[in-house]
Amino acid sequence: MPELSVVIPTFRRHEVLARTLDALDRQTAGLTSLEVLVVDDAQEDDPDAVARAVDAERRPYPVRQLHRERPGVSAARNAGWRAAAAPLVLFLGDDMLSSPTLVAEHLDWHRRHPEAEVAVLGHVSWARELRVTGFMRWLEDGIQFDYSTLEGSEASWTHFYASNLSIKRALLDRSGGFDEERFPFGYEDLDLGRRLADLGMRLLYVREAEVEHLHLSTLEDWRGRMRVVAGAERRWVELHPELTPWFHDRLAEAAARRRVPRALGDLAARVPRQVPVLGRRGRALADTYFLQQLAPDFMSAWGRTEAR
Repeated sequence: MPELSVVIPTFRRHEVLARTLDALDRQTAGLTSLEVLVVDDAQEDDPDAVARAVDAERRPYPVRQLHRERPGVSAARNAGWRAAAAPLVLFLGDDMLSSPTLVAEHLDWHRRHPEAEVAVLGHVSWARELRVTGFMRWLEDGIQFDYSTLEGSEASWTHFYASNLSIKRALLDRSGGFDEERFPFGYEDLDLGRRLADLGMRLLYVREAEVEHLHLSTLEDWRGRMRVVAGAERRWVELHPELTPWFHDRLAEAAARRRVPRALGDLAARVPRQVPVLGRRGRALADTYFLQQLAPDFMSAWGRTEAR
């Protein structure tokens, strides 16, 4: 039986999926210690194209291609971990290029911490081959990920990022997994992280368990994404009225400020953070600019969700 099951939900990223699996081929850990489960969307994707990317017969580890039954990444991850043969599950994005020691790091930390409640969060950085834009750097400051606030090896449930995270299957069983109905996509990580914390989860951050994110994120992409996030956040605060709507309040505050011109916002985003004074000011100006750019789509979707 494998020690680790790697669960990879995928959707219309056939070429990068193949590269994600190629990186797993080069792991320093014994490849007999893992299996890989790729979960596709048989209705809205091309299962044959996924199968060609998986290329199961040439992989040095067992790999299975599964289909999710409901829309959303929550359903895909649930289908994967529920079919897993190993007692330990590693969730990985389909656009994440693993460092050669990724699997070894996750296995080592779980061997050192065999308690059922321990989960391990790995690090995600932009792929070195990408030209990282100012907008992408801005996403690192708590919008997409928030690794910069982590100190030491302890992380809270708010850092439960299923792009590079391993967890005992027994704990997933106790939690019931991702909420496919209320959070099919957007806030699905936070929702599960919160419920796992209630079950006593201890989340350890391991910087050396690293993947490179091979995804060129654009402002236009995120405008569409924010329309989905708005509905998810609305459901989140209705479920947890004691918590503030994080995106809504930041976006509303930025939208109420004086408009930052595009040229100035783009320039501010390019100022290196380490530059004395200007770096801090540029970061604040870029923050307002990008929030103002995303606010209309978010607020419009928030209003429609509220109306229902």
